[in-house]
Amino acid sequence: MHRAPRRSLAALAATAALGLVVAAAPAQAEGDIVASGLNNPRHLTFSPGGTLYVVEAGAGGSGPCAEGELGLGCIGLTGSVTKVSMSGPDTRVVTGLPSIVTGEDAIGPADIAFTGNTNYVLSVGLGGNPAYRAAFGPDGSQLGMLLKGRIGGGAPTELADVVANEAAANPDGTDVDSNPVGILRNGDGYYVADAGGNAVVRTNHKGQFTTLAVLPPALTTQPGPVPVGFPADAVPTSVVQGPDGAYYISQLTGFPFEQGLSSIWRVVPGHAPTKWATGLTNVTDLAFAEDGTLYAVEIAANGLLNGPLGALVSVPKGSTSPTVVAGSLFAPYGVALRGGNAYVTTCSVCVGGGQVQRIPLG
Repeated sequence: MHRAPRRSLAALAATAALGLVVAAAPAQAEGDIVASGLNNPRHLTFSPGGTLYVVEAGAGGSGPCAEGELGLGCIGLTGSVTKVSMSGPDTRVVTGLPSIVTGEDAIGPADIAFTGNTNYVLSVGLGGNPAYRAAFGPDGSQLGMLLKGRIGGGAPTELADVVANEAAANPDGTDVDSNPVGILRNGDGYYVADAGGNAVVRTNHKGQFTTLAVLPPALTTQPGPVPVGFPADAVPTSVVQGPDGAYYISQLTGFPFEQGLSSIWRVVPGHAPTKWATGLTNVTDLAFAEDGTLYAVEIAANGLLNGPLGALVSVPKGSTSPTVVAGSLFAPYGVALRGGNAYVTTCSVCVGGGQVQRIPLG
């Protein structure tokens, strides 16, 4: 099986071929810009008190460097979490987090969940196995983990080692490759979408893991760089709980990132995942509105090999084609809902050019 493109943003390693010029990323007219100057922004979350936080995968650094699936990656402590002010300057409230950049592909902090207004749990990606992590030395020790901390309370500490769980359990039974991205608080633990492991796993506060679901490969339907029927990796990117209590999982799908190949999966614990909606493309995040409408972000609406222009879409149950809410967004990634608006990270492949955009839903 072709494994190299598992990473959430793997296609963007060839950004030169995509003609991506981050300094001149196109502006979007669908809403207001409420945050800017971000380094590879990914998921974003409202705290219980209503403050919006956005996670930045960072800008890598000068090393140590290590050879991975996409080439030579170099680490720096440039990952962060930013507190968004809707009417004033934004503030980086968690800094010094590990970030790897390979070419133009950044992997680092990915998502944040809150247990109170200031206590948080944060996912940090990797895109590899324990040996790959070890090659980055002490600065890379928190890669591939869930971290816990308090806003304003100093550096976060380890909660659970997702990469070690992948090495021990390997839920999909293929190569050992872990990249924890989207997270969801669940009682005394957290669900983690492991984009590298093609699985959603759960950890409690003691770092003990179970598996919620393994997503099967997505079989390609169109001729192209691989034959029809090629098993593209599922690449789960986000997990949310629906109004019905079930869990919903988004998927990016791996190479060749075929348009329309992604699905939204519904999971009831103890049961196999089922497709809830199909016909989506390269989905990176999900959110349910109060009225039960499911919204999703497609980082590249025409498939990543055709450039990173994406969309915010609504997804009816059983649909085979989503409804576009806001299109032509430049590399959108995360979504959070509040007060009749969607807040979407855009230019998620930009160092210093990332944004949070507010898009009215009414």
